[in-house]
Amino acid sequence: MESKSRLDGSRRHAIVQAALEVLAVRGSADSTLQVIAKAAGVSVGLIQHYFGSKDGLIEAVDAHALNTIGVAMAEPTPPPAAESIPEIGRRVTALFDDHLPVLDYIARQVVEGTPTGKALFDAMASLGIQRWDDLSHSGATTEDFDSVWAGLNPLILVLGTITFRRHVDRYLPEAFTSRSQLSRWERAVNTLIGGQLKTR
Repeated sequence: MESKSRLDGSRRHAIVQAALEVLAVRGSADSTLQVIAKAAGVSVGLIQHYFGSKDGLIEAVDAHALNTIGVAMAEPTPPPAAESIPEIGRRVTALFDDHLPVLDYIARQVVEGTPTGKALFDAMASLGIQRWDDLSHSGATTEDFDSVWAGLNPLILVLGTITFRRHVDRYLPEAFTSRSQLSRWERAVNTLIGGQLKTR
C-alpha cells in the first residue's frame, strides 16, 4: 500500500511537472490534455484519474508553482539587514538554477493577465513588500524609504528578465542561465537593491 502511494505521488508529480513546462511554452488555450499526456509519457485517462479535468490539473500546477516560490523566498532573512540583500539575491538566482520552468510558467501567467498570474504576482509582491516593511521597521532603511516600490521593483526586474531572457542572451557572451551570467546578474541586482539600505 505504501509502495502504491509513493508510485501515485511520483506519477502525479511527473504529470504536474510536464504540464507546467507545456503550459509555460504554449499557454492554457493551446495546452490540451493530449499534449500534456504525451509530454508526461502517460495516458489522458491517467491524468483524468488523478486530476479530474484540465482545470483540476492547472490548479495543481498553480499550487506547485506557488509552493516552490514560497519555500524559496519566504524563509526568515538572517540579520544583520545588510546581509539580507545578497541572501535574497542568492535565493532568486537559485530559482533560475533549480526551477526555471516554474519561473517561465509564472511569467507567462503574469504577462497573459490570467487569474493565476494575478494571484502569483500578488503573492510574490506581498512577500517582497513585507520583507522590506520588516527592514524598515528595524531602522535598516533610509528615511525616505518606500517599501511598496522596494518590494515591487525587484519583482518587476526578475519577471522582466524571465520574460525577455532570450533577448537578453543576445547581449551576453553566453546564455543568461549559465552559472557565470547568473552570478553577474545577481551582483548587478544586489547593487541596485542594496542602495535602499542605510550605509554604516
